[in-house]
Amino acid sequence: MLVACAGGTAVWLKHAYDRPGLLAEAHNIVVPRGDVRSISERLQEAGVIADARPFRIWAWLTRGDGPLRAAEFNFPAHASLRDVFGVLRSARPVQHFVTIPEGLTAHQIGAILARADDATGSVGPIAEGSVLPDTYAYEYGTARATILARAQAAMTRALDDAWANRASGLGLSSPRQVLILASIVERETAKPEERPHIAAVYLNRLRLGMRLQADPTVAYAVSGGTGTLDRSLTRQDLARDDPFNTYRNAGLPPGPICSPGLASIQAVTHPAASDDLYFVADGSGGHAFARTMEAHDRNVARWKAIVAPSGSAGSPD
Repeated sequence: MLVACAGGTAVWLKHAYDRPGLLAEAHNIVVPRGDVRSISERLQEAGVIADARPFRIWAWLTRGDGPLRAAEFNFPAHASLRDVFGVLRSARPVQHFVTIPEGLTAHQIGAILARADDATGSVGPIAEGSVLPDTYAYEYGTARATILARAQAAMTRALDDAWANRASGLGLSSPRQVLILASIVERETAKPEERPHIAAVYLNRLRLGMRLQADPTVAYAVSGGTGTLDRSLTRQDLARDDPFNTYRNAGLPPGPICSPGLASIQAVTHPAASDDLYFVADGSGGHAFARTMEAHDRNVARWKAIVAPSGSAGSPD
């Protein structure tokens, strides 16, 4: 009788181990830290397993295969106990992603991190330009401050690498200056192919002691560093007494105006070979460049003829 019972139990256990599970479709489940009992109860509650008892027995029988990990895992549809233990012991935890686009201010980046799903905690003030725009993966329960620290470390590495491999004769003295100028280049154009040319214009101006007269720096000042301005700049804005106003102040502004992407950083450290000193919008999303004021005035006249019918305003650089 005892042998028959033992045999029946073995058959029951084997059947329970390989029988398809209850999940109708794949599902992400957060497995808590704790003992086998708490894990089994969570999986039963989530509908991954039908009965916690065979789970606990098989957890003990297969204990030599490794510990049961706590994390958020994706369990496949109809996962058997064999599948469940495979997930708990060797599957990669579910990855969440937060994307930080190029050209955002610290204020805007903070808002994105605050909305990062299934991350925890908050972030304090973020230094302007300290975050490298990219998509960052993280696991359930990761602290938002940890994600921020990774993004800031990535920016430090990117700047150090760009500085170490910079072209000669830039006229810049530090990775910090690269960051500041790259942030201006980032906000000046939406066309990637223009960035090295715009960087060259600004570097040429710096060498000659000309003011940068970069509209994005004025917009940054007028917006209070939020990076959003729902109107065109005015003459009053351009005359604003602010350290970030490069129409009034010579040289680079005191800090970056956004977080530039790698392409803008590379544009500054490897600018186009150009002696141009001016550029203005060309009406097609790009810019017309010029070496002399006379040529620039002609480009400005063409630009004004394009925007006059719509009443658009702006400042040619």
